[in-house]
Amino acid sequence: MFETLTEKLQRAFKNLRGQGKLSEEHLDAALAEIRESLLDADVNLGVADEFIAHVREKALGSEVLLQLSPDQQVVKIVRDELAELLGREAKPQFGSRPPSVWLIVGLQGSGKTTSTGKLGKWLSEHGHRPIVVSTDVYRPAAREQLAQVAKATNTPLWPGTGTDKPLEIVRGAMREAKLSAYDVILVDTAGRLHIDDELMNELSALKRELNPSELLFVADAMIGQDAVRSAGEFHKRLGVTGVILTKLDGDARGGAALSIRKVTGAPVKFVGVGEKYDALEPFFPDRIVGRILGMGDVLGLIEKAEKTIDAKQARELERKMREDDFTLEDFRDQLRQIRKMGSIEQLMGMLPKIGPFAKLPKDAQVDEGQLKSIEAIINSMTARERENHNLIDGKRRKRIATGSGTSVQEVNQVLKQYNDMRRMMKQYGAFARGKMRGIGKLAGLK
Repeated sequence: MFETLTEKLQRAFKNLRGQGKLSEEHLDAALAEIRESLLDADVNLGVADEFIAHVREKALGSEVLLQLSPDQQVVKIVRDELAELLGREAKPQFGSRPPSVWLIVGLQGSGKTTSTGKLGKWLSEHGHRPIVVSTDVYRPAAREQLAQVAKATNTPLWPGTGTDKPLEIVRGAMREAKLSAYDVILVDTAGRLHIDDELMNELSALKRELNPSELLFVADAMIGQDAVRSAGEFHKRLGVTGVILTKLDGDARGGAALSIRKVTGAPVKFVGVGEKYDALEPFFPDRIVGRILGMGDVLGLIEKAEKTIDAKQARELERKMREDDFTLEDFRDQLRQIRKMGSIEQLMGMLPKIGPFAKLPKDAQVDEGQLKSIEAIINSMTARERENHNLIDGKRRKRIATGSGTSVQEVNQVLKQYNDMRRMMKQYGAFARGKMRGIGKLAGLK
């Protein structure tokens, strides 16, 4: 999402390198580029101008550290201001006594129902017992849609059958939660294509009835400032406690994520980063700042690895790497582990744009089917060939290609990627606590 913004910011910082000291002339030129990059990313105009004013004031003030070069000074200030803009991490809130109620609101089509299911899965994984309920009695099959989502995420559902009155539905859900010891009720509310009094009056009534611990507005990051304006209106009329930004893995330019807290006063609490039901993450502002500035999100990468990669296998891999004993079979097993972690493009976006990853291609397109093809090629090898790749001569390559339904050229490419990865491991050593190695080479980038 932030790739273009990252590239333009880095260009602005690069223009300051080599300067003896930070002059107003050079600073103004850099700030003009930074402002343009923020506006291109669809950041709110007022937010962008205030951001630039703060950076300029601090860059020319007494806060500048003399031991830093001009570009380092500006990077530090921009980092601090981005962190201020996004705010501190806002943790989900729960009531003093269960069940807590989370009211999910937003315009029609923003992703409320899917987000409700994702929240149910996230809460279950973090030790809670959620139940979901829909009060959308207007849109055809809306409650059935939530029932399907609840089934897919293995989250209990209160169907609310026998009534089409939202207040009666949530009262039934509250009784069920108390009787069955569910500690969080997720209420998927009705939406409209636009904000109107009828919708707001219904949501206000639900809020009075339920006294929710969280009133979460679901915003589609793809629509940029329109999402920010809608969030501001909902906050003004309902008192939103947080925002869920959906589709942050898409082509959104990032302006909504950067503007929404400043404009609305409501923090971003969760972000949707994919279509799968486990693709919901708490919003960590400091990690977003790191990604915007090209520093990556290594902590997030490590967490993904720790959730999906077997610790025993990781220790064995680390030993093999130390002893230069990494085989094609290990290569195949690591591909399988990487595929469990999510899309390769998303993982690539979490890598820092420095060191061994500085020259990874922009907008790298990775065909997930290519990873399956690599696995098929390795599976077509004999155990001895996987153990010792030097045995694979021309005749064997032809046999492997035939067995895997590929070409000799593709077999050659897999062997090249394997050798490149071995060299990369030796050159750069362990990455991410030994849980993950050489993702760029694993991806088979074109």
